[in-house]
Amino acid sequence: MGISAKPADGQLALAEMREFATFPSSTQRYIRRSLDIGLHRRDALELWSRDLVEAASIRAQSRIYDRLDTIKSMVPDDSGLDQVEPFMAPLVTVSAFDLGQDRLTSFSAYRFLYERLIGAGARPWLPGAFCAAASLPHLHPEKRRLLLQSISEAAATAAGWSNREPSFYPEWVEKVDTSKAPN
Repeated sequence: MGISAKPADGQLALAEMREFATFPSSTQRYIRRSLDIGLHRRDALELWSRDLVEAASIRAQSRIYDRLDTIKSMVPDDSGLDQVEPFMAPLVTVSAFDLGQDRLTSFSAYRFLYERLIGAGARPWLPGAFCAAASLPHLHPEKRRLLLQSISEAAATAAGWSNREPSFYPEWVEKVDTSKAPN
């Protein structure tokens, strides 16, 4: 006997898919690549590398993402300040790397990726980590301005966050040759 999802679960997954579809194609590609690296889904270097520069970027991202398991294990379960530093410092470092790749162009794209890399428990901490990483001097001032303007007041001042884990994890899809399809 199969287990069926509740209609609300399907609606939430569809909303996640719609949100993903609003991102530019370069952002979608970077999110899928990042999930492959961060979740160890497949060989990202083989799948995503188009040239030597991108191969170097993937290797660097893999080294930076080695911190994700530690970050996941340190997500604070409350707002106790004693838990913030060991969690936020590596999260801001990883976030700064991703924002420096110029593919995550908004807070919503960043949040979409990091909810999947770290989990729903990280949601309350993502606005702070994003703002900290987006403020760092390694980014061009115009890029900093655009990133910081992308976070809405509602996201920055939310009174609470859902603890529901994301259900849509975008993946690589092979192209299908439709030129040989039957009429």
